[in-house]
Amino acid sequence: MYVPAHFAATDADVADLLRHHGAADLVTQTDDGLLATFLPFVHDETAGTLRGHLARNNDQWRTPARGDALVIVRGPDAYISPSWYASKREHGRVVPTWNYVTAHVYGELVVHDDPAWVEEVVRALTSKHEAGREQPWSVDDAPAAYLAGQLRAIVGVEVRIRRVEAKFKLSQNRPPADITGVVDGLASSGDEASAAAVRDQQNRS
Repeated sequence: MYVPAHFAATDADVADLLRHHGAADLVTQTDDGLLATFLPFVHDETAGTLRGHLARNNDQWRTPARGDALVIVRGPDAYISPSWYASKREHGRVVPTWNYVTAHVYGELVVHDDPAWVEEVVRALTSKHEAGREQPWSVDDAPAAYLAGQLRAIVGVEVRIRRVEAKFKLSQNRPPADITGVVDGLASSGDEASAAAVRDQQNRS
């Protein structure tokens, strides 16, 4: 990934993205070519892994990966209109761009065809995404026999992280007045997540 210095992410930025992201693309190189699946992961910061699960009928888990797997994690992203820049009104030398937050996570892919391991991951994912809900759903709300059948239909996957390349492209290369315009423009278009990402980055600068 090409990462200019002004778009480089801190370790804290990356940890926060991996902790809170929703789902990501798992990509593996195999003898049959590239395979990819979009799936939710939970980040185990202590172990340095991403953990998730695939459908048993998905061939990706049973097709040996050549080298490291790649997990493409995304945060907010948005089109940035040059009409939001104060500098457009000053000199007009502006063009559209795209703001985004992403991390490319590389590591060894390990398969866990083990119901106990998979259940632990399902519980961790459920706790992560049900947190904060008024009436959070629990894995234990499902009948035990039904849950056992569902667990047999999935296989656990774990990416043991070797390295992370991250890029937080959030208008850091623009003058302060342009950044304020971007925040206002994103907010007025209803993209509060992208507006908040730019605002938070600006506050750290």
